[in-house]
Amino acid sequence: MDDKPRPAPGNAPAFGMTRIFIIAGEASGDALGFRLMHALRAQNPDVAFFGIGGARMAEAGLTSLFPMQELALMGLAEILPKVLHLKKRLAQTIEAIHTRKPDIVLTIDSPGFTLRVLKAIGSSGPKRVHYVAPQVWAWRQERVKHFPGLWDELLCLLPFEPEFFAPHGLHPVFTGHPVLESGADKGDAARFRAAHSLTSDAVPLVLMPGSRVTETKRLLPIFKQTLALLQPQVPALAPIVAAASGIAELVVAHTADWPVKPIIVRDISARYDAFAAAKAALTKSGTSTLELAMAGVPMAVTYRVNPISAAIGRRLIKVPHVAMINLLAGRALVPELLQEECRADRLAQTVLGLLQTPAQRAAQRIGFTEALASLKAPEGSPSEAAAKAILRLT
Repeated sequence: MDDKPRPAPGNAPAFGMTRIFIIAGEASGDALGFRLMHALRAQNPDVAFFGIGGARMAEAGLTSLFPMQELALMGLAEILPKVLHLKKRLAQTIEAIHTRKPDIVLTIDSPGFTLRVLKAIGSSGPKRVHYVAPQVWAWRQERVKHFPGLWDELLCLLPFEPEFFAPHGLHPVFTGHPVLESGADKGDAARFRAAHSLTSDAVPLVLMPGSRVTETKRLLPIFKQTLALLQPQVPALAPIVAAASGIAELVVAHTADWPVKPIIVRDISARYDAFAAAKAALTKSGTSTLELAMAGVPMAVTYRVNPISAAIGRRLIKVPHVAMINLLAGRALVPELLQEECRADRLAQTVLGLLQTPAQRAAQRIGFTEALASLKAPEGSPSEAAAKAILRLT
């Protein structure tokens, strides 16, 4: 017997118990999942969650099937040694979905894992929603032909994505970017300075090495060398390392011998306070550029991957910029120092220019405001718009 609730009279749907198997595979997806879980509960208090997530989603009540960090890998050379273990986790996830029989399977980003899950469960089971469109518009555009049939709805964070995906019958819906809800622009500089006894002449510099173990291990030694070059020219330099959930101890261990002892921030509120206090930032590419832009922190973007991954990427990338804030701005608003340019001397020179040139910092801030305006949801907040789109499927 079908015991699903029937729509109530009028325009408001009557939701009953909705069971959602939700999957996030890295820190940015964990933050998106946290906000989305709250938005879904606000619209349907009877929603029940199970699946895979990190510390933020655990705060929202999710018990993860296994540690999310096991999925946070990037690049061919990083993934190959873990292939057998990832296959085991994939099989475990699919089995859990079949056992739990959810109404909706909601996957968040991490396409290398999540799209395999969607393909495996097929179209005859629960409704399938993928949140954060695969960035095939940026590289390997031919992969879009493999997506039809993988999901019932694709929730897009970026305003130009529906135009790319719609012709392929992929049901894209632009919901806005939840970074606008993050609170990244609400930090307290005075609180941060007081908490860490920073003097009035201190020059806080935020360093963001990423959320994955591989990228963090690769970038931290370069950041160490960069600080060694900067410190003689900026004696009051106060480096701040934002340590993502799950890798804080690794960050502590890898910064123990730095020439300037860094302040390590582990939680979201402390990170946003650090943003408010910062004069500039050096960050890996990704959502971190949008968070920093929200807080008005002038930045330079850097990244380095395994040389094999880099060689493959150069042949396939179709966009002129890597940093998300630059893509939204449509120009090189912030410097990008990637791969061979990810060197201590180049990073130090670029950061020094930001610290010593008020006009550079001001120009970036003006550009941030213009770029971020394009991320607003069509109606309500981005998470509310996404939750509404998901619950329409029940």
